[in-house]
Amino acid sequence: MTESQHTPTFNMKVVVRETGLKPDTLRAWERRYGIPSPERTAGGHRLYTQHQIDLLKWLIERQDEGMTISHAVELWHSLVEQGQDPFERSGIEPPQPIENHSYNGDVIVNLRQAWLENCLKFDEYQAQQVLSQAFAQFPLETVCIELLQKSLSRVGQMWYEGDVTIQQEHFVSALAVRQVEALLSAAPRPTQDLNLIVACSPHELHTFSPLLLTLMFRRKGWHVVYLGANVPEIKLESAIQTVTPHLVVMSAQTLYTASTLVPIANMLYDMNVPMAYGGGVFCYLEKTKKHIPGHYLGDQLEFVPDFVQQLLKKKRPVDPVPTIPELCKTAASLFKRKRAAIEAHVYDKTPNVEAISAGNIQNANNELGNSIVAALELGDMGLLTANINWVQGLLINYHYRMPETVLDRYIQVYQEGVEAHLDASGQIIKDWFVRVRNSNHITNQMRMASQS
Repeated sequence: MTESQHTPTFNMKVVVRETGLKPDTLRAWERRYGIPSPERTAGGHRLYTQHQIDLLKWLIERQDEGMTISHAVELWHSLVEQGQDPFERSGIEPPQPIENHSYNGDVIVNLRQAWLENCLKFDEYQAQQVLSQAFAQFPLETVCIELLQKSLSRVGQMWYEGDVTIQQEHFVSALAVRQVEALLSAAPRPTQDLNLIVACSPHELHTFSPLLLTLMFRRKGWHVVYLGANVPEIKLESAIQTVTPHLVVMSAQTLYTASTLVPIANMLYDMNVPMAYGGGVFCYLEKTKKHIPGHYLGDQLEFVPDFVQQLLKKKRPVDPVPTIPELCKTAASLFKRKRAAIEAHVYDKTPNVEAISAGNIQNANNELGNSIVAALELGDMGLLTANINWVQGLLINYHYRMPETVLDRYIQVYQEGVEAHLDASGQIIKDWFVRVRNSNHITNQMRMASQS
């Protein structure tokens, strides 16, 4: 435990904010149990240490488990007398999702629906009025998570399904991001000796979740450097050398951007800096987590600050980067060199029909090619198999306008390009196309089309 954790630093206002305890409760516990035992300023005001704040949170956790406060205090003293660290746990796991609670009935749900409807009509004024009502009725974190984050998740799904345009999706995202940025600019100054870096992985452009995490961390009094979207490895390394963070938090939303976390994890391991990560891909493609060294933050943003606090308190060693099979490394290198030739083959051989344009082909090449690279660099082609339905859905929906019959033909032509341009070093890619076309519904649709 560092000396700073035992330095009287925080006034009662900070302790109340950090623990949720009322001032009267703090004074009562101090009188009855001698916990906590704050020092006093010359003017008689209480000053608490970080260790005392952690102790209070520990007691609250025991109460949540069903203990009375007196028994929780007895347990604390007993563990300390036995030479045990009460904070020690068998391990730290990401918090599990809990049942979604209702906030004042359907009020927050109705506000969320009203905000999203106004956003989709590009009515910024009315959307802001709804948001003002929400902040007047609910805590800041509740509004940010229950209204803003869930609205973004919903509009993202609507975009994927082709129910909203890219302009609508961008408008909603921009309003939500601006709101969090405004809250961030008003966040209190750091009060704790804790440095964090929050950033998006290379090529990752979705910033809302890491931006909201930055706000939540700063409201806990932590010093947080937010680096934003698409942070290259070399830029992150430079920032780490300047900031010397206790933890780096990375965000990735797709399989491709998740794969870029591997070299970053390698770099951080060499620097002995722990990495935590999260993002949408780890929710819909859970297998990805076992290929990313570091600490997974869980599926629900509201629990992340407490998880990070436990993680830093536990001081778990940095995990080594998993070994990538050599055949995947070789195939990835070959595919990157030959990718342009394969895609040129696709442009040349895909039928020039009204339903598919050069832009459609480019979108398809980008999504499929990136997914192949990601699976190889993570060392598991099974991830590509699991992700292919998501790629197909993305391509055939409204924003890409590629009919399923054309997509079937596209996959066939892409496989022909792979066979023509990859040698034996790319056999793992060739085998994957054979498997997916023999087992996936693409093949069945192509057979039905050819028989009609």
